[in-house]
Amino acid sequence: MIVVGITGGLASGKTTVAGLFHECGAFVIQADQLARTVVAPGKTAWKEIVKTFGSRVLQADRTLDRTALANLVFHHPRKLSVLNRIVHPRVAREQVRQTNAIARQHPNAVIIYDAALLIEARAHERMDRIIVVTANQPIQIQRARQRDGLTRKEALGRIRGQLPLRTKRRFADYVLNGTLPIARLRPRVRQLYREFLQEAATP
Repeated sequence: MIVVGITGGLASGKTTVAGLFHECGAFVIQADQLARTVVAPGKTAWKEIVKTFGSRVLQADRTLDRTALANLVFHHPRKLSVLNRIVHPRVAREQVRQTNAIARQHPNAVIIYDAALLIEARAHERMDRIIVVTANQPIQIQRARQRDGLTRKEALGRIRGQLPLRTKRRFADYVLNGTLPIARLRPRVRQLYREFLQEAATP
């Protein structure tokens, strides 16, 4: 088994790259999905978030209003730190649980962990290899506005709430340009997958 962390900045293309690995046969675990699971209504993390930030971060169905919560914390480092302390440890435990479950069934698996905050959450310390997907800031803002409906100010706030890409690159074993067309990214991903597959099978 080999566990490869994929990270990058807001809308840099990391999830697209993770999807290309999935096409090759890799197992993909998405941190965002894990986060949704651990903050489901009634769970401990959900209770702590509501106690800390109030009911204003809830939607009518009692699920978290992720946009409201993001707008509340991304401009306030202290609040963001509090939120991360609630969520990150639980996401980490779930990632390890799912990784172990895959490994039991598929000992030679290539497992991709797609996580925007891989380094900020220190999850990179659990990875065998790290891929950083990069994009320039204007592209990030354009994509975030189109994909998430953010304003330019909101997109910038979220970008500034993450480690700069130049810092993330220092942790990278591989750097991929997330602005490339998929037709150019796919061959590189296939090449890396073959390398990871070989490594996963090596005793």
